[in-house]
Amino acid sequence: MGNFDDVRAAPEALDLLVAPVAEALRGWSGSVPAEQVIHVDTDPQWADTATFVEHYGRDILEQSANCVVVAGKRGGASSLAACLVLSTTRVDVNGVVRRQLGARKASFATMDTAIGETGMECGGITPIGLPADWPLLVDAAVVDLPYVLIGSGSRRGKLIVPGKAFAELPNAVVLEGLGVA
Repeated sequence: MGNFDDVRAAPEALDLLVAPVAEALRGWSGSVPAEQVIHVDTDPQWADTATFVEHYGRDILEQSANCVVVAGKRGGASSLAACLVLSTTRVDVNGVVRRQLGARKASFATMDTAIGETGMECGGITPIGLPADWPLLVDAAVVDLPYVLIGSGSRRGKLIVPGKAFAELPNAVVLEGLGVA
């Protein structure tokens, strides 16, 4: 998957990861060993999906996923969650997300909120290392892939993770139809 110069098991690259992601990998548990989570060091200028696949290989797009932060509102209360969908789809915020969160209204969180609450960088938000009380909504198509390329928490670097590992992340809920064309 892709043409990367610096590839290593993520536990060997903790110094390249933002604190929440490094901490999550230190405490990793589940059926997928942490050593199967791979870190690829990449240039931050290529962090956005479209430029990333142009630079590192178009075959990556079908095996990539994006993690976005959403806000659900009901009455005066607001809650945050993360959604992981294939890069070739978009999050069904007003349908699947709104219903799953039991919200009257759902929308993408502002970038300032997403960055401030996750401790991650714009263009690198990842489902690994999210705040402990957040739901993680994962499209079933992501879990079905053998390996998935995702952000690493920063614009520098990506993680390659076995798809089935996402179903085992804290507060993960696997949903059909979360990502729509």
